[in-house]
Amino acid sequence: MNTSDTESTTATTDNLQVRYEPAHARYTLWQDGEPVGLADYVETGREVRFTHTEIDPAHRDQGLASILIERALDDVRTRTTLPVVAQCPYVTEWIDEHAEYQDLLTRGR
Repeated sequence: MNTSDTESTTATTDNLQVRYEPAHARYTLWQDGEPVGLADYVETGREVRFTHTEIDPAHRDQGLASILIERALDDVRTRTTLPVVAQCPYVTEWIDEHAEYQDLLTRGR
């Protein structure tokens, strides 16, 4: 089996787990074993474009989107050398507020 097509866990803390799911081009956030959020992306070979972030309405206002995006970007940083394109407004805002991630926007260019 090709490892790029398999699901892997990127980080686990307490009752939260972020999974990298390349077959679905997304990162998913799980809380207590249940899916509660996702971040969709497109990887073109030239960039990783984050297109959509969503948290289940019943789990909003807990900072979960921030945790999901931070862990997804950490994974992109270690897994690739590609620049990130923040097409999703939430990802754009999150990177703007976290200076330590802004280098992802211009690396490899």
